[in-house]
Amino acid sequence: MRFVFDTNVIVSALLLEDSTSRRAFNLALERGKILLSFPVLAELNEVLGRKRFLKYVDEDDVRRFVSALLHEAEWVEVRTQVVASRDPKDDKFLELAVSGQATYIISGDKDLLMLSPFQGTPILSPDALLEMVC
Repeated sequence: MRFVFDTNVIVSALLLEDSTSRRAFNLALERGKILLSFPVLAELNEVLGRKRFLKYVDEDDVRRFVSALLHEAEWVEVRTQVVASRDPKDDKFLELAVSGQATYIISGDKDLLMLSPFQGTPILSPDALLEMVC
């Protein structure tokens, strides 16, 4: 199985160890591959670099988490441009899914969830993924 996670789910997985997002993230690591692209990583780094997150997690934890993600993820060169989401910032996840032949896109974003399935790829919340796969 090949998974694309949106930034908010990844951040939730980092911040909340007992969260549904973390369980879905761990399941993806155990049963398949998490796909990453440079645009997704750039957004993740930008979000995690915000000062407000340092109230909840220290820089070393962020570095370890991102390092582990980079080590485990499969890098995908995005070759397909997509313009489909109401929020253009979300198109990078769709592009990654298409270019990386994702099995699932995992998101809590309503703009993405409403597009499911996108070109045959289901877009699921972390809860829905856990219900379907477990």
